[in-house]
Amino acid sequence: MGPLIWFAVAVVLAIAELAVMDFSLLMLAIAALFTAGVAIADVPLWAEVAAFSISALLTLAGLRPILRRRLKQSLNDRDFSPKELEGHTASVVDPVTDASLDGGMVRIAGELWSARAAHPGEKFSPGEEVQVLKIDGTTAVVWKGI
Repeated sequence: MGPLIWFAVAVVLAIAELAVMDFSLLMLAIAALFTAGVAIADVPLWAEVAAFSISALLTLAGLRPILRRRLKQSLNDRDFSPKELEGHTASVVDPVTDASLDGGMVRIAGELWSARAAHPGEKFSPGEEVQVLKIDGTTAVVWKGI
């Protein structure tokens, strides 16, 4: 019965982690899973509690700081501005011309953007691949590229 209880505690803690997003409850869930494994050996309750305590301290003090640092580092390295899309390849969805009022559309990285051609007289048909020269507000300025 002990392993099932520890496994249920681990599941509850893992689900609660989704609300907190702090890695603390996740570390406790890992400790509970470890304790469920120990409880399978039919050890006394005090040994289960000791296993949980030791594994919780190790994960909270050892693993959690590493995960938090890694997450912060990956978030700091990423640019979430539209400027990140400059230089990407786009697929024309609606005809694109140099007039901004014509309502051309392109798909960039899975998202639809309004678009206009970078040079006067350029026209792009649906299905053509173009390069994003720059992002001007909410409009992608595109050209044929090299």
